[in-house]
Amino acid sequence: MTDIVDELKWRGLFALSTDEDALRKALADGPVTFYCGFDPTAASLHVGHLVQVLTVRRLQQAGHRPLALVGGATGQIGDPRPTAERTLNDPETVAGWVQRLRAQIEPFLSFEGENAAVMVNNLDWTAGMSAIEFLRDIGKHFRVNKMLTKDSVARRLESDQGISYTEFSYQLLQGMDFLELYRRYDCTLQQGGSDQWGNLTAGMDLIHRLEPHANVHALATPLMVKADGTKFGKTEGGAVWLDPEMTTPYAFYQFWLNVDDRDISTYTRILSFKSREEIEELEKLTEERPQARAAQRALAEELTTLVHGAEQCEAVVAASKALFGQGELSGLDEPTLRAALAELPHATVGGLASVVDLFAEVGLTPSKSAARRTVKEGGAYVNNVKVTDEDAVPVQEDLLHGRWLVLRRGKKNLAAIEVAGQSAQ
Repeated sequence: MTDIVDELKWRGLFALSTDEDALRKALADGPVTFYCGFDPTAASLHVGHLVQVLTVRRLQQAGHRPLALVGGATGQIGDPRPTAERTLNDPETVAGWVQRLRAQIEPFLSFEGENAAVMVNNLDWTAGMSAIEFLRDIGKHFRVNKMLTKDSVARRLESDQGISYTEFSYQLLQGMDFLELYRRYDCTLQQGGSDQWGNLTAGMDLIHRLEPHANVHALATPLMVKADGTKFGKTEGGAVWLDPEMTTPYAFYQFWLNVDDRDISTYTRILSFKSREEIEELEKLTEERPQARAAQRALAEELTTLVHGAEQCEAVVAASKALFGQGELSGLDEPTLRAALAELPHATVGGLASVVDLFAEVGLTPSKSAARRTVKEGGAYVNNVKVTDEDAVPVQEDLLHGRWLVLRRGKKNLAAIEVAGQSAQ
């Protein structure tokens, strides 16, 4: 066993625990069976979930046994939001999302060996329970005055919307999960985000009431926020999803590549599996040569490989380099090129026009006269080829996959042109 508590602390993954000394001893004496829950309230996990998924992986690599719970029951209700009621999804939709989330989590864990992971679903122990049984067997052991102190509940009570009994009851369901997993698998540790602390401790309290000799623990990781105060994992387009159909591997890679220098050390420690020495070297490089973005590049490649595979990572790295003239655009496959260009300013035109017209159309220059100056000064490129003629017009053979042109002004200003009516080749 490694000293996983010290490792989690160094990485900034240890926000709260019920009894640190007791938890440290339990993990040192291990192996400990622990669980972390994921609710299927969307068709995919997003990068915010990576903190928990990768912490589960880290604990398993330290010798402990993970139970990854995808909540087919709790997903039909949803943990209370701070501001408004959730839209409830029908059971069939939630069941489909359960399968999708399981498929996303499973590649991060090992299902072999003495500490093999187990996937669980809380619908297994709630589906056959009547409302009367739930209230008698579980509800009786919760105290409303304590439930009201949970942050998300308290905020909702102070709002105009209030809170429904449905969302208020979520604490009971998550508490029952811990009890059931303790009884079925001897699970003695629940891990989750610090925003779940009230739910984590509610489960412990329930176990202590019904199993007074149980020795159980809770461990919470910190919530990640950006240095500018905005929510981690959000972009202008919304959440960054793990599903490649919802967020392309290229966009996923670019999210990490564009991390603020103020955040990269925190994100690397929390999410990377590199050694302390490697991470400290990257931190040193960020401090000495921030323009090289060595830490961002390393984290982007590591996480893209973890989530989407080495082949996809190689493709998006090649696309990222090619867009800036460090590789052949013509060598990129159509899906990767399409995904890369979707992240750029772009315009659709009815047919091929002059480079000057295209630069102005897509907004790379404020006007055609400015575009002409750019050409004259040697700063205009089409598909990484410098344009020297102010009257140049791309030809059909220039279209990438028979459809696109990549325009560049100077070294860093990119845009894409799509010619309408052209099919990819």
